[in-house]
Amino acid sequence: MSEQQPPLPAPSIDPTGITEVGDGVWVIPDQGVPLVPNVGVVLGDDAALVVDTGMGPEIGSVVLEAARAKAGPRRLLLTLTHFHPEHGYGAQSFVGEAELVVNGKQAEELRAKGTAYLAMFRTFGPTIEAALQGVELVEPQRTYEGSTSLDLGGRSVRLREVGLAHTAGDQTVLVEDERVLFAGDLVEEGGFPIFPFFPPDDVDVDGSAWIRVLGELEALSPRVVVPGHGKLGGVSLIATQREFMETMRDETFALADAGIGVDDTVAALDPKLQALHPDWGQPEWVGFGIRSFHAGRAG
Repeated sequence: MSEQQPPLPAPSIDPTGITEVGDGVWVIPDQGVPLVPNVGVVLGDDAALVVDTGMGPEIGSVVLEAARAKAGPRRLLLTLTHFHPEHGYGAQSFVGEAELVVNGKQAEELRAKGTAYLAMFRTFGPTIEAALQGVELVEPQRTYEGSTSLDLGGRSVRLREVGLAHTAGDQTVLVEDERVLFAGDLVEEGGFPIFPFFPPDDVDVDGSAWIRVLGELEALSPRVVVPGHGKLGGVSLIATQREFMETMRDETFALADAGIGVDDTVAALDPKLQALHPDWGQPEWVGFGIRSFHAGRAG
């Protein structure tokens, strides 16, 4: 009999840990809690931008209150790094309080998959199901294609859609003057990259494109990298993940080109790749990543 996994803790966000990582750039850290993102609050003279909301209306309200405490009378904008529940399913708490701005692909992906992901996450245990009670999916007030700059008053924040990578609608957020990059789940710290490869329901992940995107993010030379989950760092966070994913890609492609089937490839590579970073969490995603690369090569 397999050992039963302990239940997940409540995906609560603790605003008392909010930290200034640049002039007027604040991060509420995830505190290492599963299914909690790093949340950003960026202040300009006239407006404040919130980056990600956490999961569910109650948690979204906590983020809104923390953002309002920093923003004061400034108008609020909200953006989401991608459509996954732990990053954006608190957006309904911002309705009437903030303008939601995301790229068009992300909005399309939420419409196509949002309800199914809500149902899937509700199976993750009682604490997650409780956090998702009363969730309503929110349409953005503004969308863009490619990239756009948000003028917060004396400060420009660049939103950029990167194309199919971790999801179909990933978006980075760059505070240009402070060189702070919110990378969402394109970059993780202390955990293996998350490959949401669930055929036939969701195959919108492209590891090779993702590696290219990571190279582009490295070239930006950000001073501070805010990963989707984990501790903040510098550009080396991006490089470390890129190098790991390159190894996963190259070794998977080699076996696929040799005619090795996907199950045998996973059996051969999963423990080997996990051993490269024995201190990283989320090892279950390694197998999903191998399967994703193998499908792309075989296809």
